[in-house]
Amino acid sequence: MKNLREFTENETVQTFALIKSADLRMTKTGKPYLSFVFTDRSGDLPGNLWDATDKQTQELTAGTVVFIDALRTSYKDQPQLNLNAVRLPNEGEPNDPADFTQHGPMKTADMQSEVNDLLLAIINPTWNRLVRKLFSQYHEAFFKHPAAKANHHAFAGGLGFHTLSIARLARSVAKQYPQVNEELLLAGALLHDLGKVIELSGPVGTQYTLAGNLIGHIILIDEQIVLAARELNFDLQSEDMILLRHVVLAHHGLLEYGSPVRPQVMEAEVLHQLDNIDAGIQMMTSALAPTDAGQFSERVFGLDGRKFYQPESAAQQTTPDSSRLF
Repeated sequence: MKNLREFTENETVQTFALIKSADLRMTKTGKPYLSFVFTDRSGDLPGNLWDATDKQTQELTAGTVVFIDALRTSYKDQPQLNLNAVRLPNEGEPNDPADFTQHGPMKTADMQSEVNDLLLAIINPTWNRLVRKLFSQYHEAFFKHPAAKANHHAFAGGLGFHTLSIARLARSVAKQYPQVNEELLLAGALLHDLGKVIELSGPVGTQYTLAGNLIGHIILIDEQIVLAARELNFDLQSEDMILLRHVVLAHHGLLEYGSPVRPQVMEAEVLHQLDNIDAGIQMMTSALAPTDAGQFSERVFGLDGRKFYQPESAAQQTTPDSSRLF
C-alpha cells in the first residue's frame, strides 16, 4: 500500500494514515465540514470532509488512524486530498499511531550522549547547573517532542535534533569568532526551545496546549528558568542570570515573531540567526525531498510562500537519504 506522498496528481488514494489535525469549520452557507491534515512517514497531506456529521466530528480526531478514500488533487499549487470517505479501521487493519509517526534521523541514545558532551563544555556554574536541572526535569519529553506542529522539525524527536543542530553551529561560530561567549551561546541554544515540551501536546497528533496557545514557548521556558533558579538559590538579578534569560527571550529576533525583547547582546543575535538558518534549511529540505530534478518544490509557508528549485545536478549528486528526516 502506498504512502501519502507517493500518490500523484489525479490518482485515486486508498490508504491508511494518521490524523495530524482535525478542525471543525463552517462553509459560507453555514454547513459544517472537517479540515484535516493527514500524515504518515512520507509526510503530510491536507483534505476537507464536507457535510461532516456529529459522529464523524467526535470520532475523527487528531492522533487517530483512519482509512482514506480520496482523489489526489491540488489547490493553489499545493497538493491536497479530495475526500470521498474517511473511516476508522476495521478489526485487523492498521491502527497504531506509532506506525505513521514521522521520526528524526538520530536515535534518542545518540542525542542524549551529545547533550551530555555539550553540558561538559559549559563551565560557568550558574548556566551549567541551570541547564542540567531543566534537562533532568524535562528529559523524556525533550527527546520525544517535535520542534513544531508544522513547518520545521515537525516530527518525533525533532526538538532534540533541532536543538543539537543549533548547538553544533554555535560551537563552530564561537571557534570562528572568539569574541562570542561560547558557554552563554551554548546554554541559550540548549534552552531556547525547551518550552515546547509545554507548548505542544507531543509527537502524535501534535496540538498546541492551552498554555501553548495563550502564553507560548518563549515565555513558558523563561518561567521555568526563573523557577529553577529560585530552587537553586541563584540571584535573579545577577548578570549571568539576566544574560541567559535575555538570550532565550530574544531568540525569535522581532517582537512580531513572539520575542518580548529584541537581541541586545551578541550571543542573543547569533542564536536568533542560527535558529533561522537551521529552521530554514529543514523546511527547504522537506520541500525539496519529493521534488524532481529540474522542478520547483511546493510553496513553503514558513519561508514567505516561496518555491525552491531542485537543480538538475541534484540527480547526479550523492546526498543523504532525505527520507531519514522523517
